[in-house]
Amino acid sequence: MANRHRGEIEATLSGERYTLVLTLGALAELEAAFGGEDMLALATRFETGQIGARDAMRVIGAGLRGAGYDIRDEEVSAMQAEGGATGFIAIVADLLSATFGGAAA
Repeated sequence: MANRHRGEIEATLSGERYTLVLTLGALAELEAAFGGEDMLALATRFETGQIGARDAMRVIGAGLRGAGYDIRDEEVSAMQAEGGATGFIAIVADLLSATFGGAAA
């Protein structure tokens, strides 16, 4: 069960329940993926709604890996979320909210 106080969320992807968390390592991975933006810049970027499909895939992938799953972004790209694209964005918003205390939702 996910512990929101530790920044964890639960999400269903392709019918399977996962825990996601953006650990410090996962955040560093995202900083590198987004051209060296720092954590505050990432939070601000997503808070303003600047998120594409590739961004969502990277955030979800980093969250899965942060929780210990050995899943590459390419595997995440083949997953399905309830609600389609809106479902993926909801997962990202929930994960960022849990990570940054609501500032990024």
